[in-house]
Formats: sequence, structure tokens, C-alpha cells
Amino acid sequence: MDGLKLMALDASDLTVISAQMQDAITKPDQIDYAPGAKRLTIVANRFAWDAEKGGGSATHERRKTALSFARVTGVRTIGIRRGDDSQALSLLAIRFHPGEAPAGTIELIFADDAAIRLDVEVIEAQMADLGAAWETRFKPRHPAG
Repeated sequence: MDGLKLMALDASDLTVISAQMQDAITKPDQIDYAPGAKRLTIVANRFAWDAEKGGGSATHERRKTALSFARVTGVRTIGIRRGDDSQALSLLAIRFHPGEAPAGTIELIFADDAAIRLDVEVIEAQMADLGAAWETRFKPRHPAG
């Protein structure tokens, strides 16, 4: 299967990227904010929900993926220990909170009450797989609501 490439230019598009990035694992040293370029980039090992075949398969896939946000004017973090590369961050969701249109805040919500909040001029996000998939036996599980 070829790698997945997605772009988000509105809140609806961002929900698609959020679904594909759910349960991606990253570390603080894989998060880079370049204020001069107004860009935040995260490299993560995403669980390949798009490759799930159903039927209770014993093997699943992960892929190294880059997630990038452009037109970022500010970044705030909660619960992320910058410089602690032993901290594993599991992405749960990506949400957009509108401000003065088309600006707003993109929130990346991680397990264990960690989060990144991006002030953006407009939604402009890209997600792209960086290489081949590898097998994993572990499928993320979420408690029933």
C-alpha cells in the first residue's frame, strides 16, 4: 500500500487528519517549531487505521508520518517535558477552535493530559507517510464512552 498524504484547509478536513493520526506516538524531540517560518512539524509513528481490514486480524501496521502546520503564530504546551526524550506522547485528537475568521487555535490532545495549542492565521495542515509500514501486534484500544 502506498503512503497516505492528506491536506487540511478547513475544520472538516482537519477531522480527517485527526482520525488518521489518532494513536500516533511521538516524543518531544520529534516536535519542531520554527517561528520564523511559522511552521510546527511533528514526526510520529502513526497507527495505520486506513490499513485495518477488520475480522480481528492478529497483525496491524504503523507508519512513520510527518504532520505539519503552517501559518502558526504561537505555540503553547501543557504536560510536555521538553528535553525529556523518554516521554512517549500518544495523540488522541486534533481539534480546531475558531477565533476571528479565518484564524483560530488548533489543539493537539495527547494522553495523560498533555496538549499543544497552536495559534494559527488559518487552517493549513499536511500529513504524509514517510516510508513503508511495519507490523505490530498491538492495536490501540479505547474505553467505551
